[in-house]
Amino acid sequence: MENKIAIVTGGNSGLGFATAKKLCDNGIKTYIIGRTKDKTENACIEIGSNAIPVIFDLNNLAGIPAMIKDIAKNGNIDILVNNAGINMKKDFTEVTDEDFLTIIHTNLLSVFAISREVVKVMKQHGGGNIVNISSMASQYGLPRVIAYSASKGAIETMTRAMAVELAQFGIRINCIAPGFIKTKMTAKALNSDPERMQKVLGRTPMGTMGEPSNIADAVYFYSTNESSFVTGTVLPVDGGNSIGF
Repeated sequence: MENKIAIVTGGNSGLGFATAKKLCDNGIKTYIIGRTKDKTENACIEIGSNAIPVIFDLNNLAGIPAMIKDIAKNGNIDILVNNAGINMKKDFTEVTDEDFLTIIHTNLLSVFAISREVVKVMKQHGGGNIVNISSMASQYGLPRVIAYSASKGAIETMTRAMAVELAQFGIRINCIAPGFIKTKMTAKALNSDPERMQKVLGRTPMGTMGEPSNIADAVYFYSTNESSFVTGTVLPVDGGNSIGF
C-alpha cells in the first residue's frame, strides 16, 4: 500500500481519526480534511508523518473541485473515505426545513460533490476505492433523527448506483454502516439517556459497543486488493445490532 494516496473526511476525531491512523500506519499518505485548524493539525501530528492536514469546510461545495485538484497534484487519489457527517436530535414535528437541509447538505451533498471530483481523478489513473460511512439509522427506524436517517439511507442507495456506473473504470464503491461505537458523539447521545443505552446493548448480540478501530479495519479491507471483487456492498459493523432481537 506504500505510495498510495488517501483522503479521509472528518479524520480529526472519532471513526475518521481511527481510519486515518490505520491507513497511515500501513504506509498510505493520507490527507485529513477537517474544518478546525488546530484540531486537524494536532490529529495529524498525533498520527504521524503520513498524515497531512487539509483545512476545509465541506459545506463549501463550490470550493471542493479546487481542493481536490490541489491534492491530485501529488499523484492519483487511490482511496476516498467519506466519513464526515453531523447529527441532530429533535422531535419530528420540531425539525424545520432549514434543520433538515443543513443535515442533507453536510451528510449527502458534500459526499456527492467530493466523490464526483475524486472520481474524475481516479478515472484518469485507472481506478480507485471509495468507502462511504453510513449508520444504523439506515438499517432500521430510529426516533428523533429524521434528517440524519434520510441522509444515511441516501448514502447507501448512492453507493449502489455509483458502484454500477463506475465499475467499468476500475473504481469500487462500498459502504460501512457502523453500529454503536465508543466515540464522543455516541457518548453525548447515550450517556445522558440510560434507557436508550440499555436498549442499544440489549439488542446487540455481542453485548457491547464497538471500538473505532473496528470501523478502521473494515475500511482498510475495502481499500485493499483483499476486497478486489467486492463493490456496491453495505457492511454493518455493529456486533449484530442490526439483526438483534
